[in-house]
Amino acid sequence: MEPLERLLNLVGLLLETRTPLTFEQIRQTLEPYRQENVDSAKRMFERDKDILRDYGVPLELVDTDAWGTEQGYVIPKDAYYLPEISFTPAELSALFVAAQGVRNDTPAEQAVRKLMVGAQGGVLAGLAGGPLASGSDARGSLVMAVASAAQEHRRVRFGYRTSKGSVSDRDVDAYTALFRAGHWYLVGYDRERGEPRSFRLSRFTTDLLDAGEGSEPPEGFRAADLIASGPWTAEAEERATIALSPDIAWWATTSLIGAEHVRTRDDGWVEVTVPVADERELAPIVIQFGPDAVVVGPPTLRDQVVMRLEALLD
Repeated sequence: MEPLERLLNLVGLLLETRTPLTFEQIRQTLEPYRQENVDSAKRMFERDKDILRDYGVPLELVDTDAWGTEQGYVIPKDAYYLPEISFTPAELSALFVAAQGVRNDTPAEQAVRKLMVGAQGGVLAGLAGGPLASGSDARGSLVMAVASAAQEHRRVRFGYRTSKGSVSDRDVDAYTALFRAGHWYLVGYDRERGEPRSFRLSRFTTDLLDAGEGSEPPEGFRAADLIASGPWTAEAEERATIALSPDIAWWATTSLIGAEHVRTRDDGWVEVTVPVADERELAPIVIQFGPDAVVVGPPTLRDQVVMRLEALLD
């Protein structure tokens, strides 16, 4: 028998026994110790005891009865088994935020993924299967405040700036906090607009204000459905129009996530609309197509493209 198997069998025996076992009882139960030479078996057992204790196994020698006439070996379960590891939603959120401060495929990321397996909805909704991307654009204190509000389904108020620069106060029932493509979002029920919306945390203009108890998301609600995937998309209600030359239109349309065909012009150029959450992020995507892509609107996106091209010329 391999030494490891022998040690495991010894641990299993001493964990499950109801009363302490003497060496002779152990010898009769486990085959490796049934040697003809008792002294040799005893020396093997002593070595095994030392190995187990070196590894932290609490193998104890105790009295087998109240009178102390004989002693036996036992491994107390309460001293052997580690307590179950559990985290509060806030602690899980903190660990997730911390894991994003390192590169992908690190032990930290792997550990957080394992913890996420046991997470029941709430602050980590929508994260399974996606990368624990680094470079979050929101400050940690705001992420934690939003995660806490979402976990407890609180009603919150905050100032918010859209991609076009308009600022307004929002009144939202927090459903979940979600991380997607390098950005944190609060997903919840917008009381003023009467429907679920997503809000990127980097656009918050104020801290979060607790406004009391909120509502819970409806059955079957998927927060991720409100956020289009892609580095520049988030709020589908805001779209930009881009004209693509005939040479690249067929493949550029597929590379622009969320693109929808509008028309093909007489000159062969194809106009498409794409969802845009931040024009500063969409501008370099358009520029990479060179002269084969022209922004039709909005003017603010054209200004972003022109500004970047002028900077390149300078």
